[in-house]
Amino acid sequence: MDILIQLLTTLQGENPSVIVVFSAHWEESTVSVSSAAKPTMLYDYGGFPSECYKYKYGAPGNPRMAQRIQTMLADAGIPARLDPQRGFDHGVFVPLMMSFPAGDIPVLSVSLHRSLDPALHLRIGEVLSPLRSERVLFIGSGSSFHNMQALMGGRGGVPSKTFDDFLLTCLTKETAEKRREQLINWKEAPGGAVAHPREEHLIPLHCVVGAAGENGTGTRIFSGVMMGSHVSSFIFEG
Repeated sequence: MDILIQLLTTLQGENPSVIVVFSAHWEESTVSVSSAAKPTMLYDYGGFPSECYKYKYGAPGNPRMAQRIQTMLADAGIPARLDPQRGFDHGVFVPLMMSFPAGDIPVLSVSLHRSLDPALHLRIGEVLSPLRSERVLFIGSGSSFHNMQALMGGRGGVPSKTFDDFLLTCLTKETAEKRREQLINWKEAPGGAVAHPREEHLIPLHCVVGAAGENGTGTRIFSGVMMGSHVSSFIFEG
């Protein structure tokens, strides 16, 4: 995580004006944008020690930016709604508590569409891409490998490495056109079906790749092994 903080500081030049998170833990039938001025905590998990339900992340929301995002999506033909009740789920507050611990940068979330359609989520990112010129930081909060049975059973090693290699080539070496094609057809990639039996933890990647634009280049900033499975994180500059 120290590497992530260092790279975010270097690549952004200064703190973001707003952080927009696409969380794997929020799906809606209509794309939704959190619009609370003071988001609450959403402990969307169970069976953990009591300490896990005491975390606090006090970042403000940004209702005005939420409205802009909703309007941008709607104007592009993507139905979208505001959700003034949505709080910070753990796909939002866990990475932000570690990367921006001060909690002084406005944060809002954009849901995934329940269809989990890869092309749609690339398009969502593309529509919102102009906001990057205003120092809006987009974060795709998911995982490059998310097969819990394989993780818990220690069987993720080979397929996770195979899919990780695919992501590395796709995101850092391919042309924008080829990258888009491969991400839309990710299920055909080696190891893809095992890496993501259900794709909600991969689809946030499509949003940030779309937001990076045709000139965006991917850089792998983390590569490691978790419970025997290979995982990676990437950052994009445009």
